[in-house]
Amino acid sequence: MLFPARAALAAALVLGLTGAAAAPALAHSPHAPTAAAPTDVPRPDAKALREAIKGLPNADATAALVRVGGTDGVWRGSSGVHDLVTHRKADPHGRFRAGSITKILTAALVLQLAAENRIDLDRPVQHYMPGLFTKKFDPIPVRSLLNYTSGLDAGDGFDDEFTHRYDTLDPRTVLASAIAKGPLHAPGDEQHYRNIHYTVLGLLIEKVTGDSYAHQAARRIFRPLHLRDTYFPGTDLRIHGPHNRGYQKRIQPDGTTRLVDVTEWNQYDRFAAGDMISSMADLETFTQALFAGKVVPRPQLKEMLTLPRLAPGAPAPTFGAGPQRMEVGGKVMWFKTGSRYGYTNIIASAENGSRTLVYSVNATDAKGRDMNPVTERIVTAALR
Repeated sequence: MLFPARAALAAALVLGLTGAAAAPALAHSPHAPTAAAPTDVPRPDAKALREAIKGLPNADATAALVRVGGTDGVWRGSSGVHDLVTHRKADPHGRFRAGSITKILTAALVLQLAAENRIDLDRPVQHYMPGLFTKKFDPIPVRSLLNYTSGLDAGDGFDDEFTHRYDTLDPRTVLASAIAKGPLHAPGDEQHYRNIHYTVLGLLIEKVTGDSYAHQAARRIFRPLHLRDTYFPGTDLRIHGPHNRGYQKRIQPDGTTRLVDVTEWNQYDRFAAGDMISSMADLETFTQALFAGKVVPRPQLKEMLTLPRLAPGAPAPTFGAGPQRMEVGGKVMWFKTGSRYGYTNIIASAENGSRTLVYSVNATDAKGRDMNPVTERIVTAALR
């Protein structure tokens, strides 16, 4: 199935997100984008990439960090500000909330355990965690959780996330509400992108290993790859270490719109589906190692990059076991977006590693229904 880069990524970037109101433009930034010289040919379009992130902060974003890599060449750039109080230059090495990019790490952990014969992807998750699901659910193969075809409905969270941003919501409570709703469909029939699939996978990892999900991630992936900026905050509100502030447009009681600092947020309920904090360097290292077969063995990597077969008449699948697939100019690209309030991000790679893209944009509508103009420009420039 052939998708233009802009249309495919625009659709992906808004999956499961909520709308945001418009805001007046912010003052023009005095900070120009910075970039390292490309090292290989054919080179990324440096001019187009610089144009994509210039002029920040504006109404759409306060900062943008971009890394294009792979065997086709390298480009790195940043623009915008660290915060809207001091207007210090944005830190290109700053940490940020990676959101649903966490799912790729979770999928990698499950596939590592599958390679070790500790998890059978064809075996029902009920085998590993008896009593978790009600009798309303048919046996759910672990593979169906990985590729979003389990039939689980979304779990309930806070009605107003912003109001409750400092409160703790246990992911098991979210899962219990999803199970109480019953199945949407039989396992494998349809593909519906939901956080809840990966909440179950996080609990599965803990059950099989007898260890915490966060410790398994550190032992199996963070330490071997030397990912020094990546961790799970749990109930901690803060982003520890250097980071750029995140902002969200909010409609005030008087009807006006202003930007609110949303850097501090308790996101424990996202767990194995979206709780990770990381950096540009770490995500680029992880992405390149993953597609080079250094995170999961090649047979399991093939599993990650395989679209499921669904029931006749179901919409065509776009997700494999974690990442999403698209074709750009005849080249297959796999990617995963991730957005939390104040931060919207992506990791992407060609199957052969010839082109990788990582960005983190401090979008003012990170959970909006439409693709952010800054991220759209970055994607268009990076995947030319």
